[in-house]
Amino acid sequence: MYSPTIIFEALMNGLMLGAVYALIALGLTLIYGVLHIVNFAHGALLTVAMYLVWLASDRFGLDPYVAILVVTPMMFAIGYCLQRFIIGPASRGSDNGILLATLGLSIVIQNLLLAGFNSDTRTIATDYAFEIVPLGPLLLSLPRVIGLGVSVVTAVLLWAILNRTDIGKAIRAVAKEKLGASLVGINVAHVYAMTFAIGTACLAIAGGLLMPSFYVSPTTGAAFVLVAFTIVVLGGMGSIPGALIGGLLIGVVEAISSLFLGDSLGQIGIFLIFILVLLVKPTGLFGARA
Repeated sequence: MYSPTIIFEALMNGLMLGAVYALIALGLTLIYGVLHIVNFAHGALLTVAMYLVWLASDRFGLDPYVAILVVTPMMFAIGYCLQRFIIGPASRGSDNGILLATLGLSIVIQNLLLAGFNSDTRTIATDYAFEIVPLGPLLLSLPRVIGLGVSVVTAVLLWAILNRTDIGKAIRAVAKEKLGASLVGINVAHVYAMTFAIGTACLAIAGGLLMPSFYVSPTTGAAFVLVAFTIVVLGGMGSIPGALIGGLLIGVVEAISSLFLGDSLGQIGIFLIFILVLLVKPTGLFGARA
């Protein structure tokens, strides 16, 4: 039996990891909610962001958290161009064309990374990677505490962008009624590209939060995006509150499962909860029926 302190510590660490999961899922659910496409390139783009953070640290000596400020606008620009010039033109055909375009984009990105960086894992050595933050009887990982704080701030900023800015209002209008938005003068293609860019920028922040305690290789993003897809479906396709709460829930479930079953079996709990929720509420926690 584990003491209550150890269990509560696992819960807190799960919440902190879940916040980063939620940040990855936020970009995915935002893209789905507006563009109505499943972005299979999301994991590969997360890997790109992690490599850019690593390059900023390795070549220019930037701290991973400082590198976020540099990598985020770069990923924003990459996301905008991908949607405007590759995914957007592909969307003029059938839905299968969009899925194949994002899947093909994922494969191309992974192979370009493999050619440029080979299959070796890369890490960033920081002085604080293993530092502990004491909170009463609890001992919390400093990178995860920072990850929780930055994820919360990012979620608040995203809410402010969507609710308090002109581009945010345009995004919500297009998500609600594309034809009506275009009739009142909104540039739908630009809004789509901006939405994809914002979702991709979230990956830059997540990549910077992950690098102090995780490694990167050409396939690293696939593992995280599998969890992100689970969170999006669990929370409800296109639901931003669902992605946030789903991410925190998945983080806690993984932490508790890892505590009792071991790290190698920790993700079993994720998919058990996922199946259970979908059996009870097929649309997800916050999803609406079509």
